[in-house]
Amino acid sequence: MANKQIIAKNYILLQILLVILSAGDVLSKKAGQFDFLSLPFCLCYGGVIIILAVYAIGWQQIIKTMPLSIAYANRAVTVAWGMIWGFLIYSEKITAGKIIGSLIVISGVILYAFSDNEAEEKKDER
Repeated sequence: MANKQIIAKNYILLQILLVILSAGDVLSKKAGQFDFLSLPFCLCYGGVIIILAVYAIGWQQIIKTMPLSIAYANRAVTVAWGMIWGFLIYSEKITAGKIIGSLIVISGVILYAFSDNEAEEKKDER
């Protein structure tokens, strides 16, 4: 039971890390609204660099605790976060196609994660 709690905690931490990563995309888009090398432009890209540094350190900690294939597959969830950020910050429209596409991506990540867990459980039984 404790092992499943640790796995769940690591998945939650991974998702938080991916939200942080997707915030870097928001700052990149925001920087594009300013003149090149202006103070707001540099502040936005400075924020992107800080976010990438936090992500890099967090990523290294995450892949210590779970298989790389599972952690990397979860990066696809940033598609959904990008859609949410676009709606909340830039008033971009969320269409049925975008929702369906995001659900397909998230479903694939979930299926992949469960298939790997089943394979590990079978290996442990041997």
